This record gives sequence, structure tokens and C-alpha cells, in this order.
Amino acid sequence: MHESVITDPRWVTQFAQAMDEEGVESIWTVEHVVVANDYEPRYSYSESGRMPGAPGVVMPDPLEMLAFMASVTERVRLGTGVVVLPLHPPAVMAKRVATLDALSGGRVILGVGSGWQVEEYAACGVPYEGRGDRLDECIGALRELWAPGYRTYESNAVSFTECESLPNPAQPGGPPIVIGGSTGRAARRAGRIGDGFYPYVISPEDYADRVATIRATAVEHSRDPDAIEMTVWPGSYKLGGSFDLGLIEKYAESGLDRLIVSAAESGSTDIDDIRRFVARYQGEVLDKIGG
Repeated sequence: MHESVITDPRWVTQFAQAMDEEGVESIWTVEHVVVANDYEPRYSYSESGRMPGAPGVVMPDPLEMLAFMASVTERVRLGTGVVVLPLHPPAVMAKRVATLDALSGGRVILGVGSGWQVEEYAACGVPYEGRGDRLDECIGALRELWAPGYRTYESNAVSFTECESLPNPAQPGGPPIVIGGSTGRAARRAGRIGDGFYPYVISPEDYADRVATIRATAVEHSRDPDAIEMTVWPGSYKLGGSFDLGLIEKYAESGLDRLIVSAAESGSTDIDDIRRFVARYQGEVLDKIGG
């Protein structure tokens, strides 16, 4: 959304409360700590390697934004889509997420990814190489710190001995961790250690491929593949795709638990317009696909 509204506390309050009242299941925030002016074009979701949108897109801290929304809502779940987890010290992230989960009554969904921007890693003082392995280790550290009592964890990038982190999350064992990314590696990570999978700009065919990978990997690691939640945003793959029932049904053939739609797809920042857009989506899409 435009800076004029996304940093306006009155608008954010009204938006979050409207979504709560309209029965929206969850609100998702995004993260880039910084965006370099002339970044190396490694963005994998476009042929140019560049992110969509004009320079100067405002991206508030995802957890701070969700904390603000949590304070003015009662039911809607609060998701990150996604936090670039390797940029953050896992002990600090564990504390922040657990606090938000406790104060929101267990409404947090933690979406995580490895990111792609070399310059962002440099700005945060974190090595870019090996970020995938670091992501795995950070996830392990989070889950350890979210368990009761004094915990010990040892890996290449993260280690602590007999440490306790309080408060505990409201959700036993911590919030579900959703793996972001559209690659085979992201799918294997979701199958190994994820509670969910949230790809971006992915065709139904590639999505089916990733779901098969997730399920096979889960079985290989003695996990229940049906317990891994699948999230898709059709509009990220195809402009207008959020209302394309044929497209959505193709995704659903592979298994689908949650559909994402952007408030920006309403074409307006007026809260009443966004309410009407949500009602239209519920009537023209969700009701017709049984969601």
C-alpha cells in the first residue's frame, strides 16, 4: 500500500479492524530491512532480476506492524510473508515473536525465507553465502527457545547453552513456521522442517511439482504430509488471477489450504472500497470453491 496510508495509524487501525469484522482469516506483512539503490539483479521472480514497483516502496517492520494490528483486533491471524530470517539473531527473533504471540492470544503465523538481496545482507552485517543453511539453523533455534525450560542448541551459525526465553508463545511449541520461496530447495525445506509452504509467482504446474516434493520429503523424514499447510497467491502469478476460478482450481488440484489476495488489488485505499472488494472475493471466489 502507499506510504500515505501504510504509516497512518488511523488508516492501519481501520484496515485491521475492517478485516477482522469481515471474517478475513489472516493479514500478512512483508520484509526488506533495506533496499539498495542499485542492487545486484538477483530477484528470481522476474526475468530482469528486479523487483516490481517504483523505488521508494514503504515496508514497515513486519512484526511491529502486526503488533500494532494485534492491539486493535480480536480474531484475525497475523502472518509474515516473509521475514528474511537469517538477517536476524534468532534469540532476538524468538523473543519478539513469542511476545507477539502471547499478547495476540496465539494468532501469529511466522513465514520465513532466505532472501535474495546481497546488499541487504551486507547492510545487516550477515554473510550472504550459506544463507540457506543459516535459515535452517535459525528455525531450529527458534523452536528450541520456544520450548519450556532452559534450552541448549548447537549449530555452525547459532549456539547457546542452558538458556531460557520468556514469555513462552501462546501456541504450544511456538507459532507455525511457513516456508516461503518457489524453488525445489524451499519445497524440500518445507517438507523437512516447515509447518507450511507459501510460494510466490508460481504456475499451477510448478506448484504441483513443489507439493509433490514437499509430500515426498515429509514422508522421507517421518512427518505427516497432510499436516503441512499450503498457501497460494494466484494474483502474484497472473495479474487478475485472484478472481480466475479456473486458475485457482488448478492450484487446488494439488492441495490448497489458504488463498492470499492483496488489498492493493482493490484499486483503492478507501476502507469501504476494500470492504466491498473482500465481500466480492468471498462471494465470487471463496463461496464457489468451498472456502
